[in-house]
Order: sequence, then C-alpha cells, then structure tokens
Amino acid sequence: MSPRAPHKTGTNALYTEAERARRDATIWTTVQGVLAPAQFLVFLVSLALVLRFLLTGDGYEAATLSILVKTGFLYLIMITGAIWEKVVFGQWLFAPAFFWEDVFSFAVIALHSAYLWALLTGALAPAGLMVLALAAYAAYVINAGQFLLKLRAARLQSGAPT
Repeated sequence: MSPRAPHKTGTNALYTEAERARRDATIWTTVQGVLAPAQFLVFLVSLALVLRFLLTGDGYEAATLSILVKTGFLYLIMITGAIWEKVVFGQWLFAPAFFWEDVFSFAVIALHSAYLWALLTGALAPAGLMVLALAAYAAYVINAGQFLLKLRAARLQSGAPT
C-alpha cells in the first residue's frame, strides 16, 4: 500500500477495529504512554542545560550527560515503538497509519546519532556539539508534534475527549 493511500478501510480512519483492539490490549501502548512524557521531561531539562552552556560556557559535562540520557530515551522509545507497531499493525515500522512519523523519526535518530559520533570522535568542538544537539532537539519537537496530532486524531475517531 502506498504511504499516502487511505489506511485499509478505504476511509481516513487511523485504526481498523482489529488494530484498535490490539492497540488497547497491548502493554506496549502503556509503555509508549509512559516513555513519551518521560522523554519530553528529559528533553526539557537537557534543553535548559544545553542553552545554559551556550549562553554562559558553564556546565558542559552536565549538558553532555543530559544529551546522552535524552538520546538513550530516544533509542528506547524507537525500539519499543517498533514493537508496538508490530503488535498493532503487523509490521515493525512504516505502517501506513504512521509512515511519515516513522520517516521523520529516522531523521531525529540520525541527528542524535550524529551527535554521538561527533562526541566520540572529537569531530566538533563543545559549542558545535551543542548546536548539533539543538538541531536534533528541533527535529524531535517536530516529530513529537506529529505523534501528538495522531494521538488527537485517534481520540477524535474514537469519540474520546481531546
């Protein structure tokens, strides 16, 4: 099925009835529901530490550690999200209902991974590393917005309050 095609039912429904039942029954929905806000909290703390370093030159180690923790959360949520997609949609990633979110997730992961590579190889000075982290964080915010819009769409389709 093409990524732009309506999802399985011939409508714009995000989930079929069977997919919704699998989504509601799997522990991976709860895991994602816990990890997403935890990752966002880590992101906010890390963002403050990165900006502090860029503005004052203080706290490089704390900012670096926070970026590493944020990146760990990102990898964890990507792995558990792939498991969730497999359970709900029958494929590990790029299920039609979440195709573009997954595509952009890989851009987010690429930027975070580029940060790790630059940190480990010394390819960038501290300020450059922090700017790269900010680029990764900007992509993360866009991607988080994509998923929040999907969550809202799912709630609207189910009749739940938004």
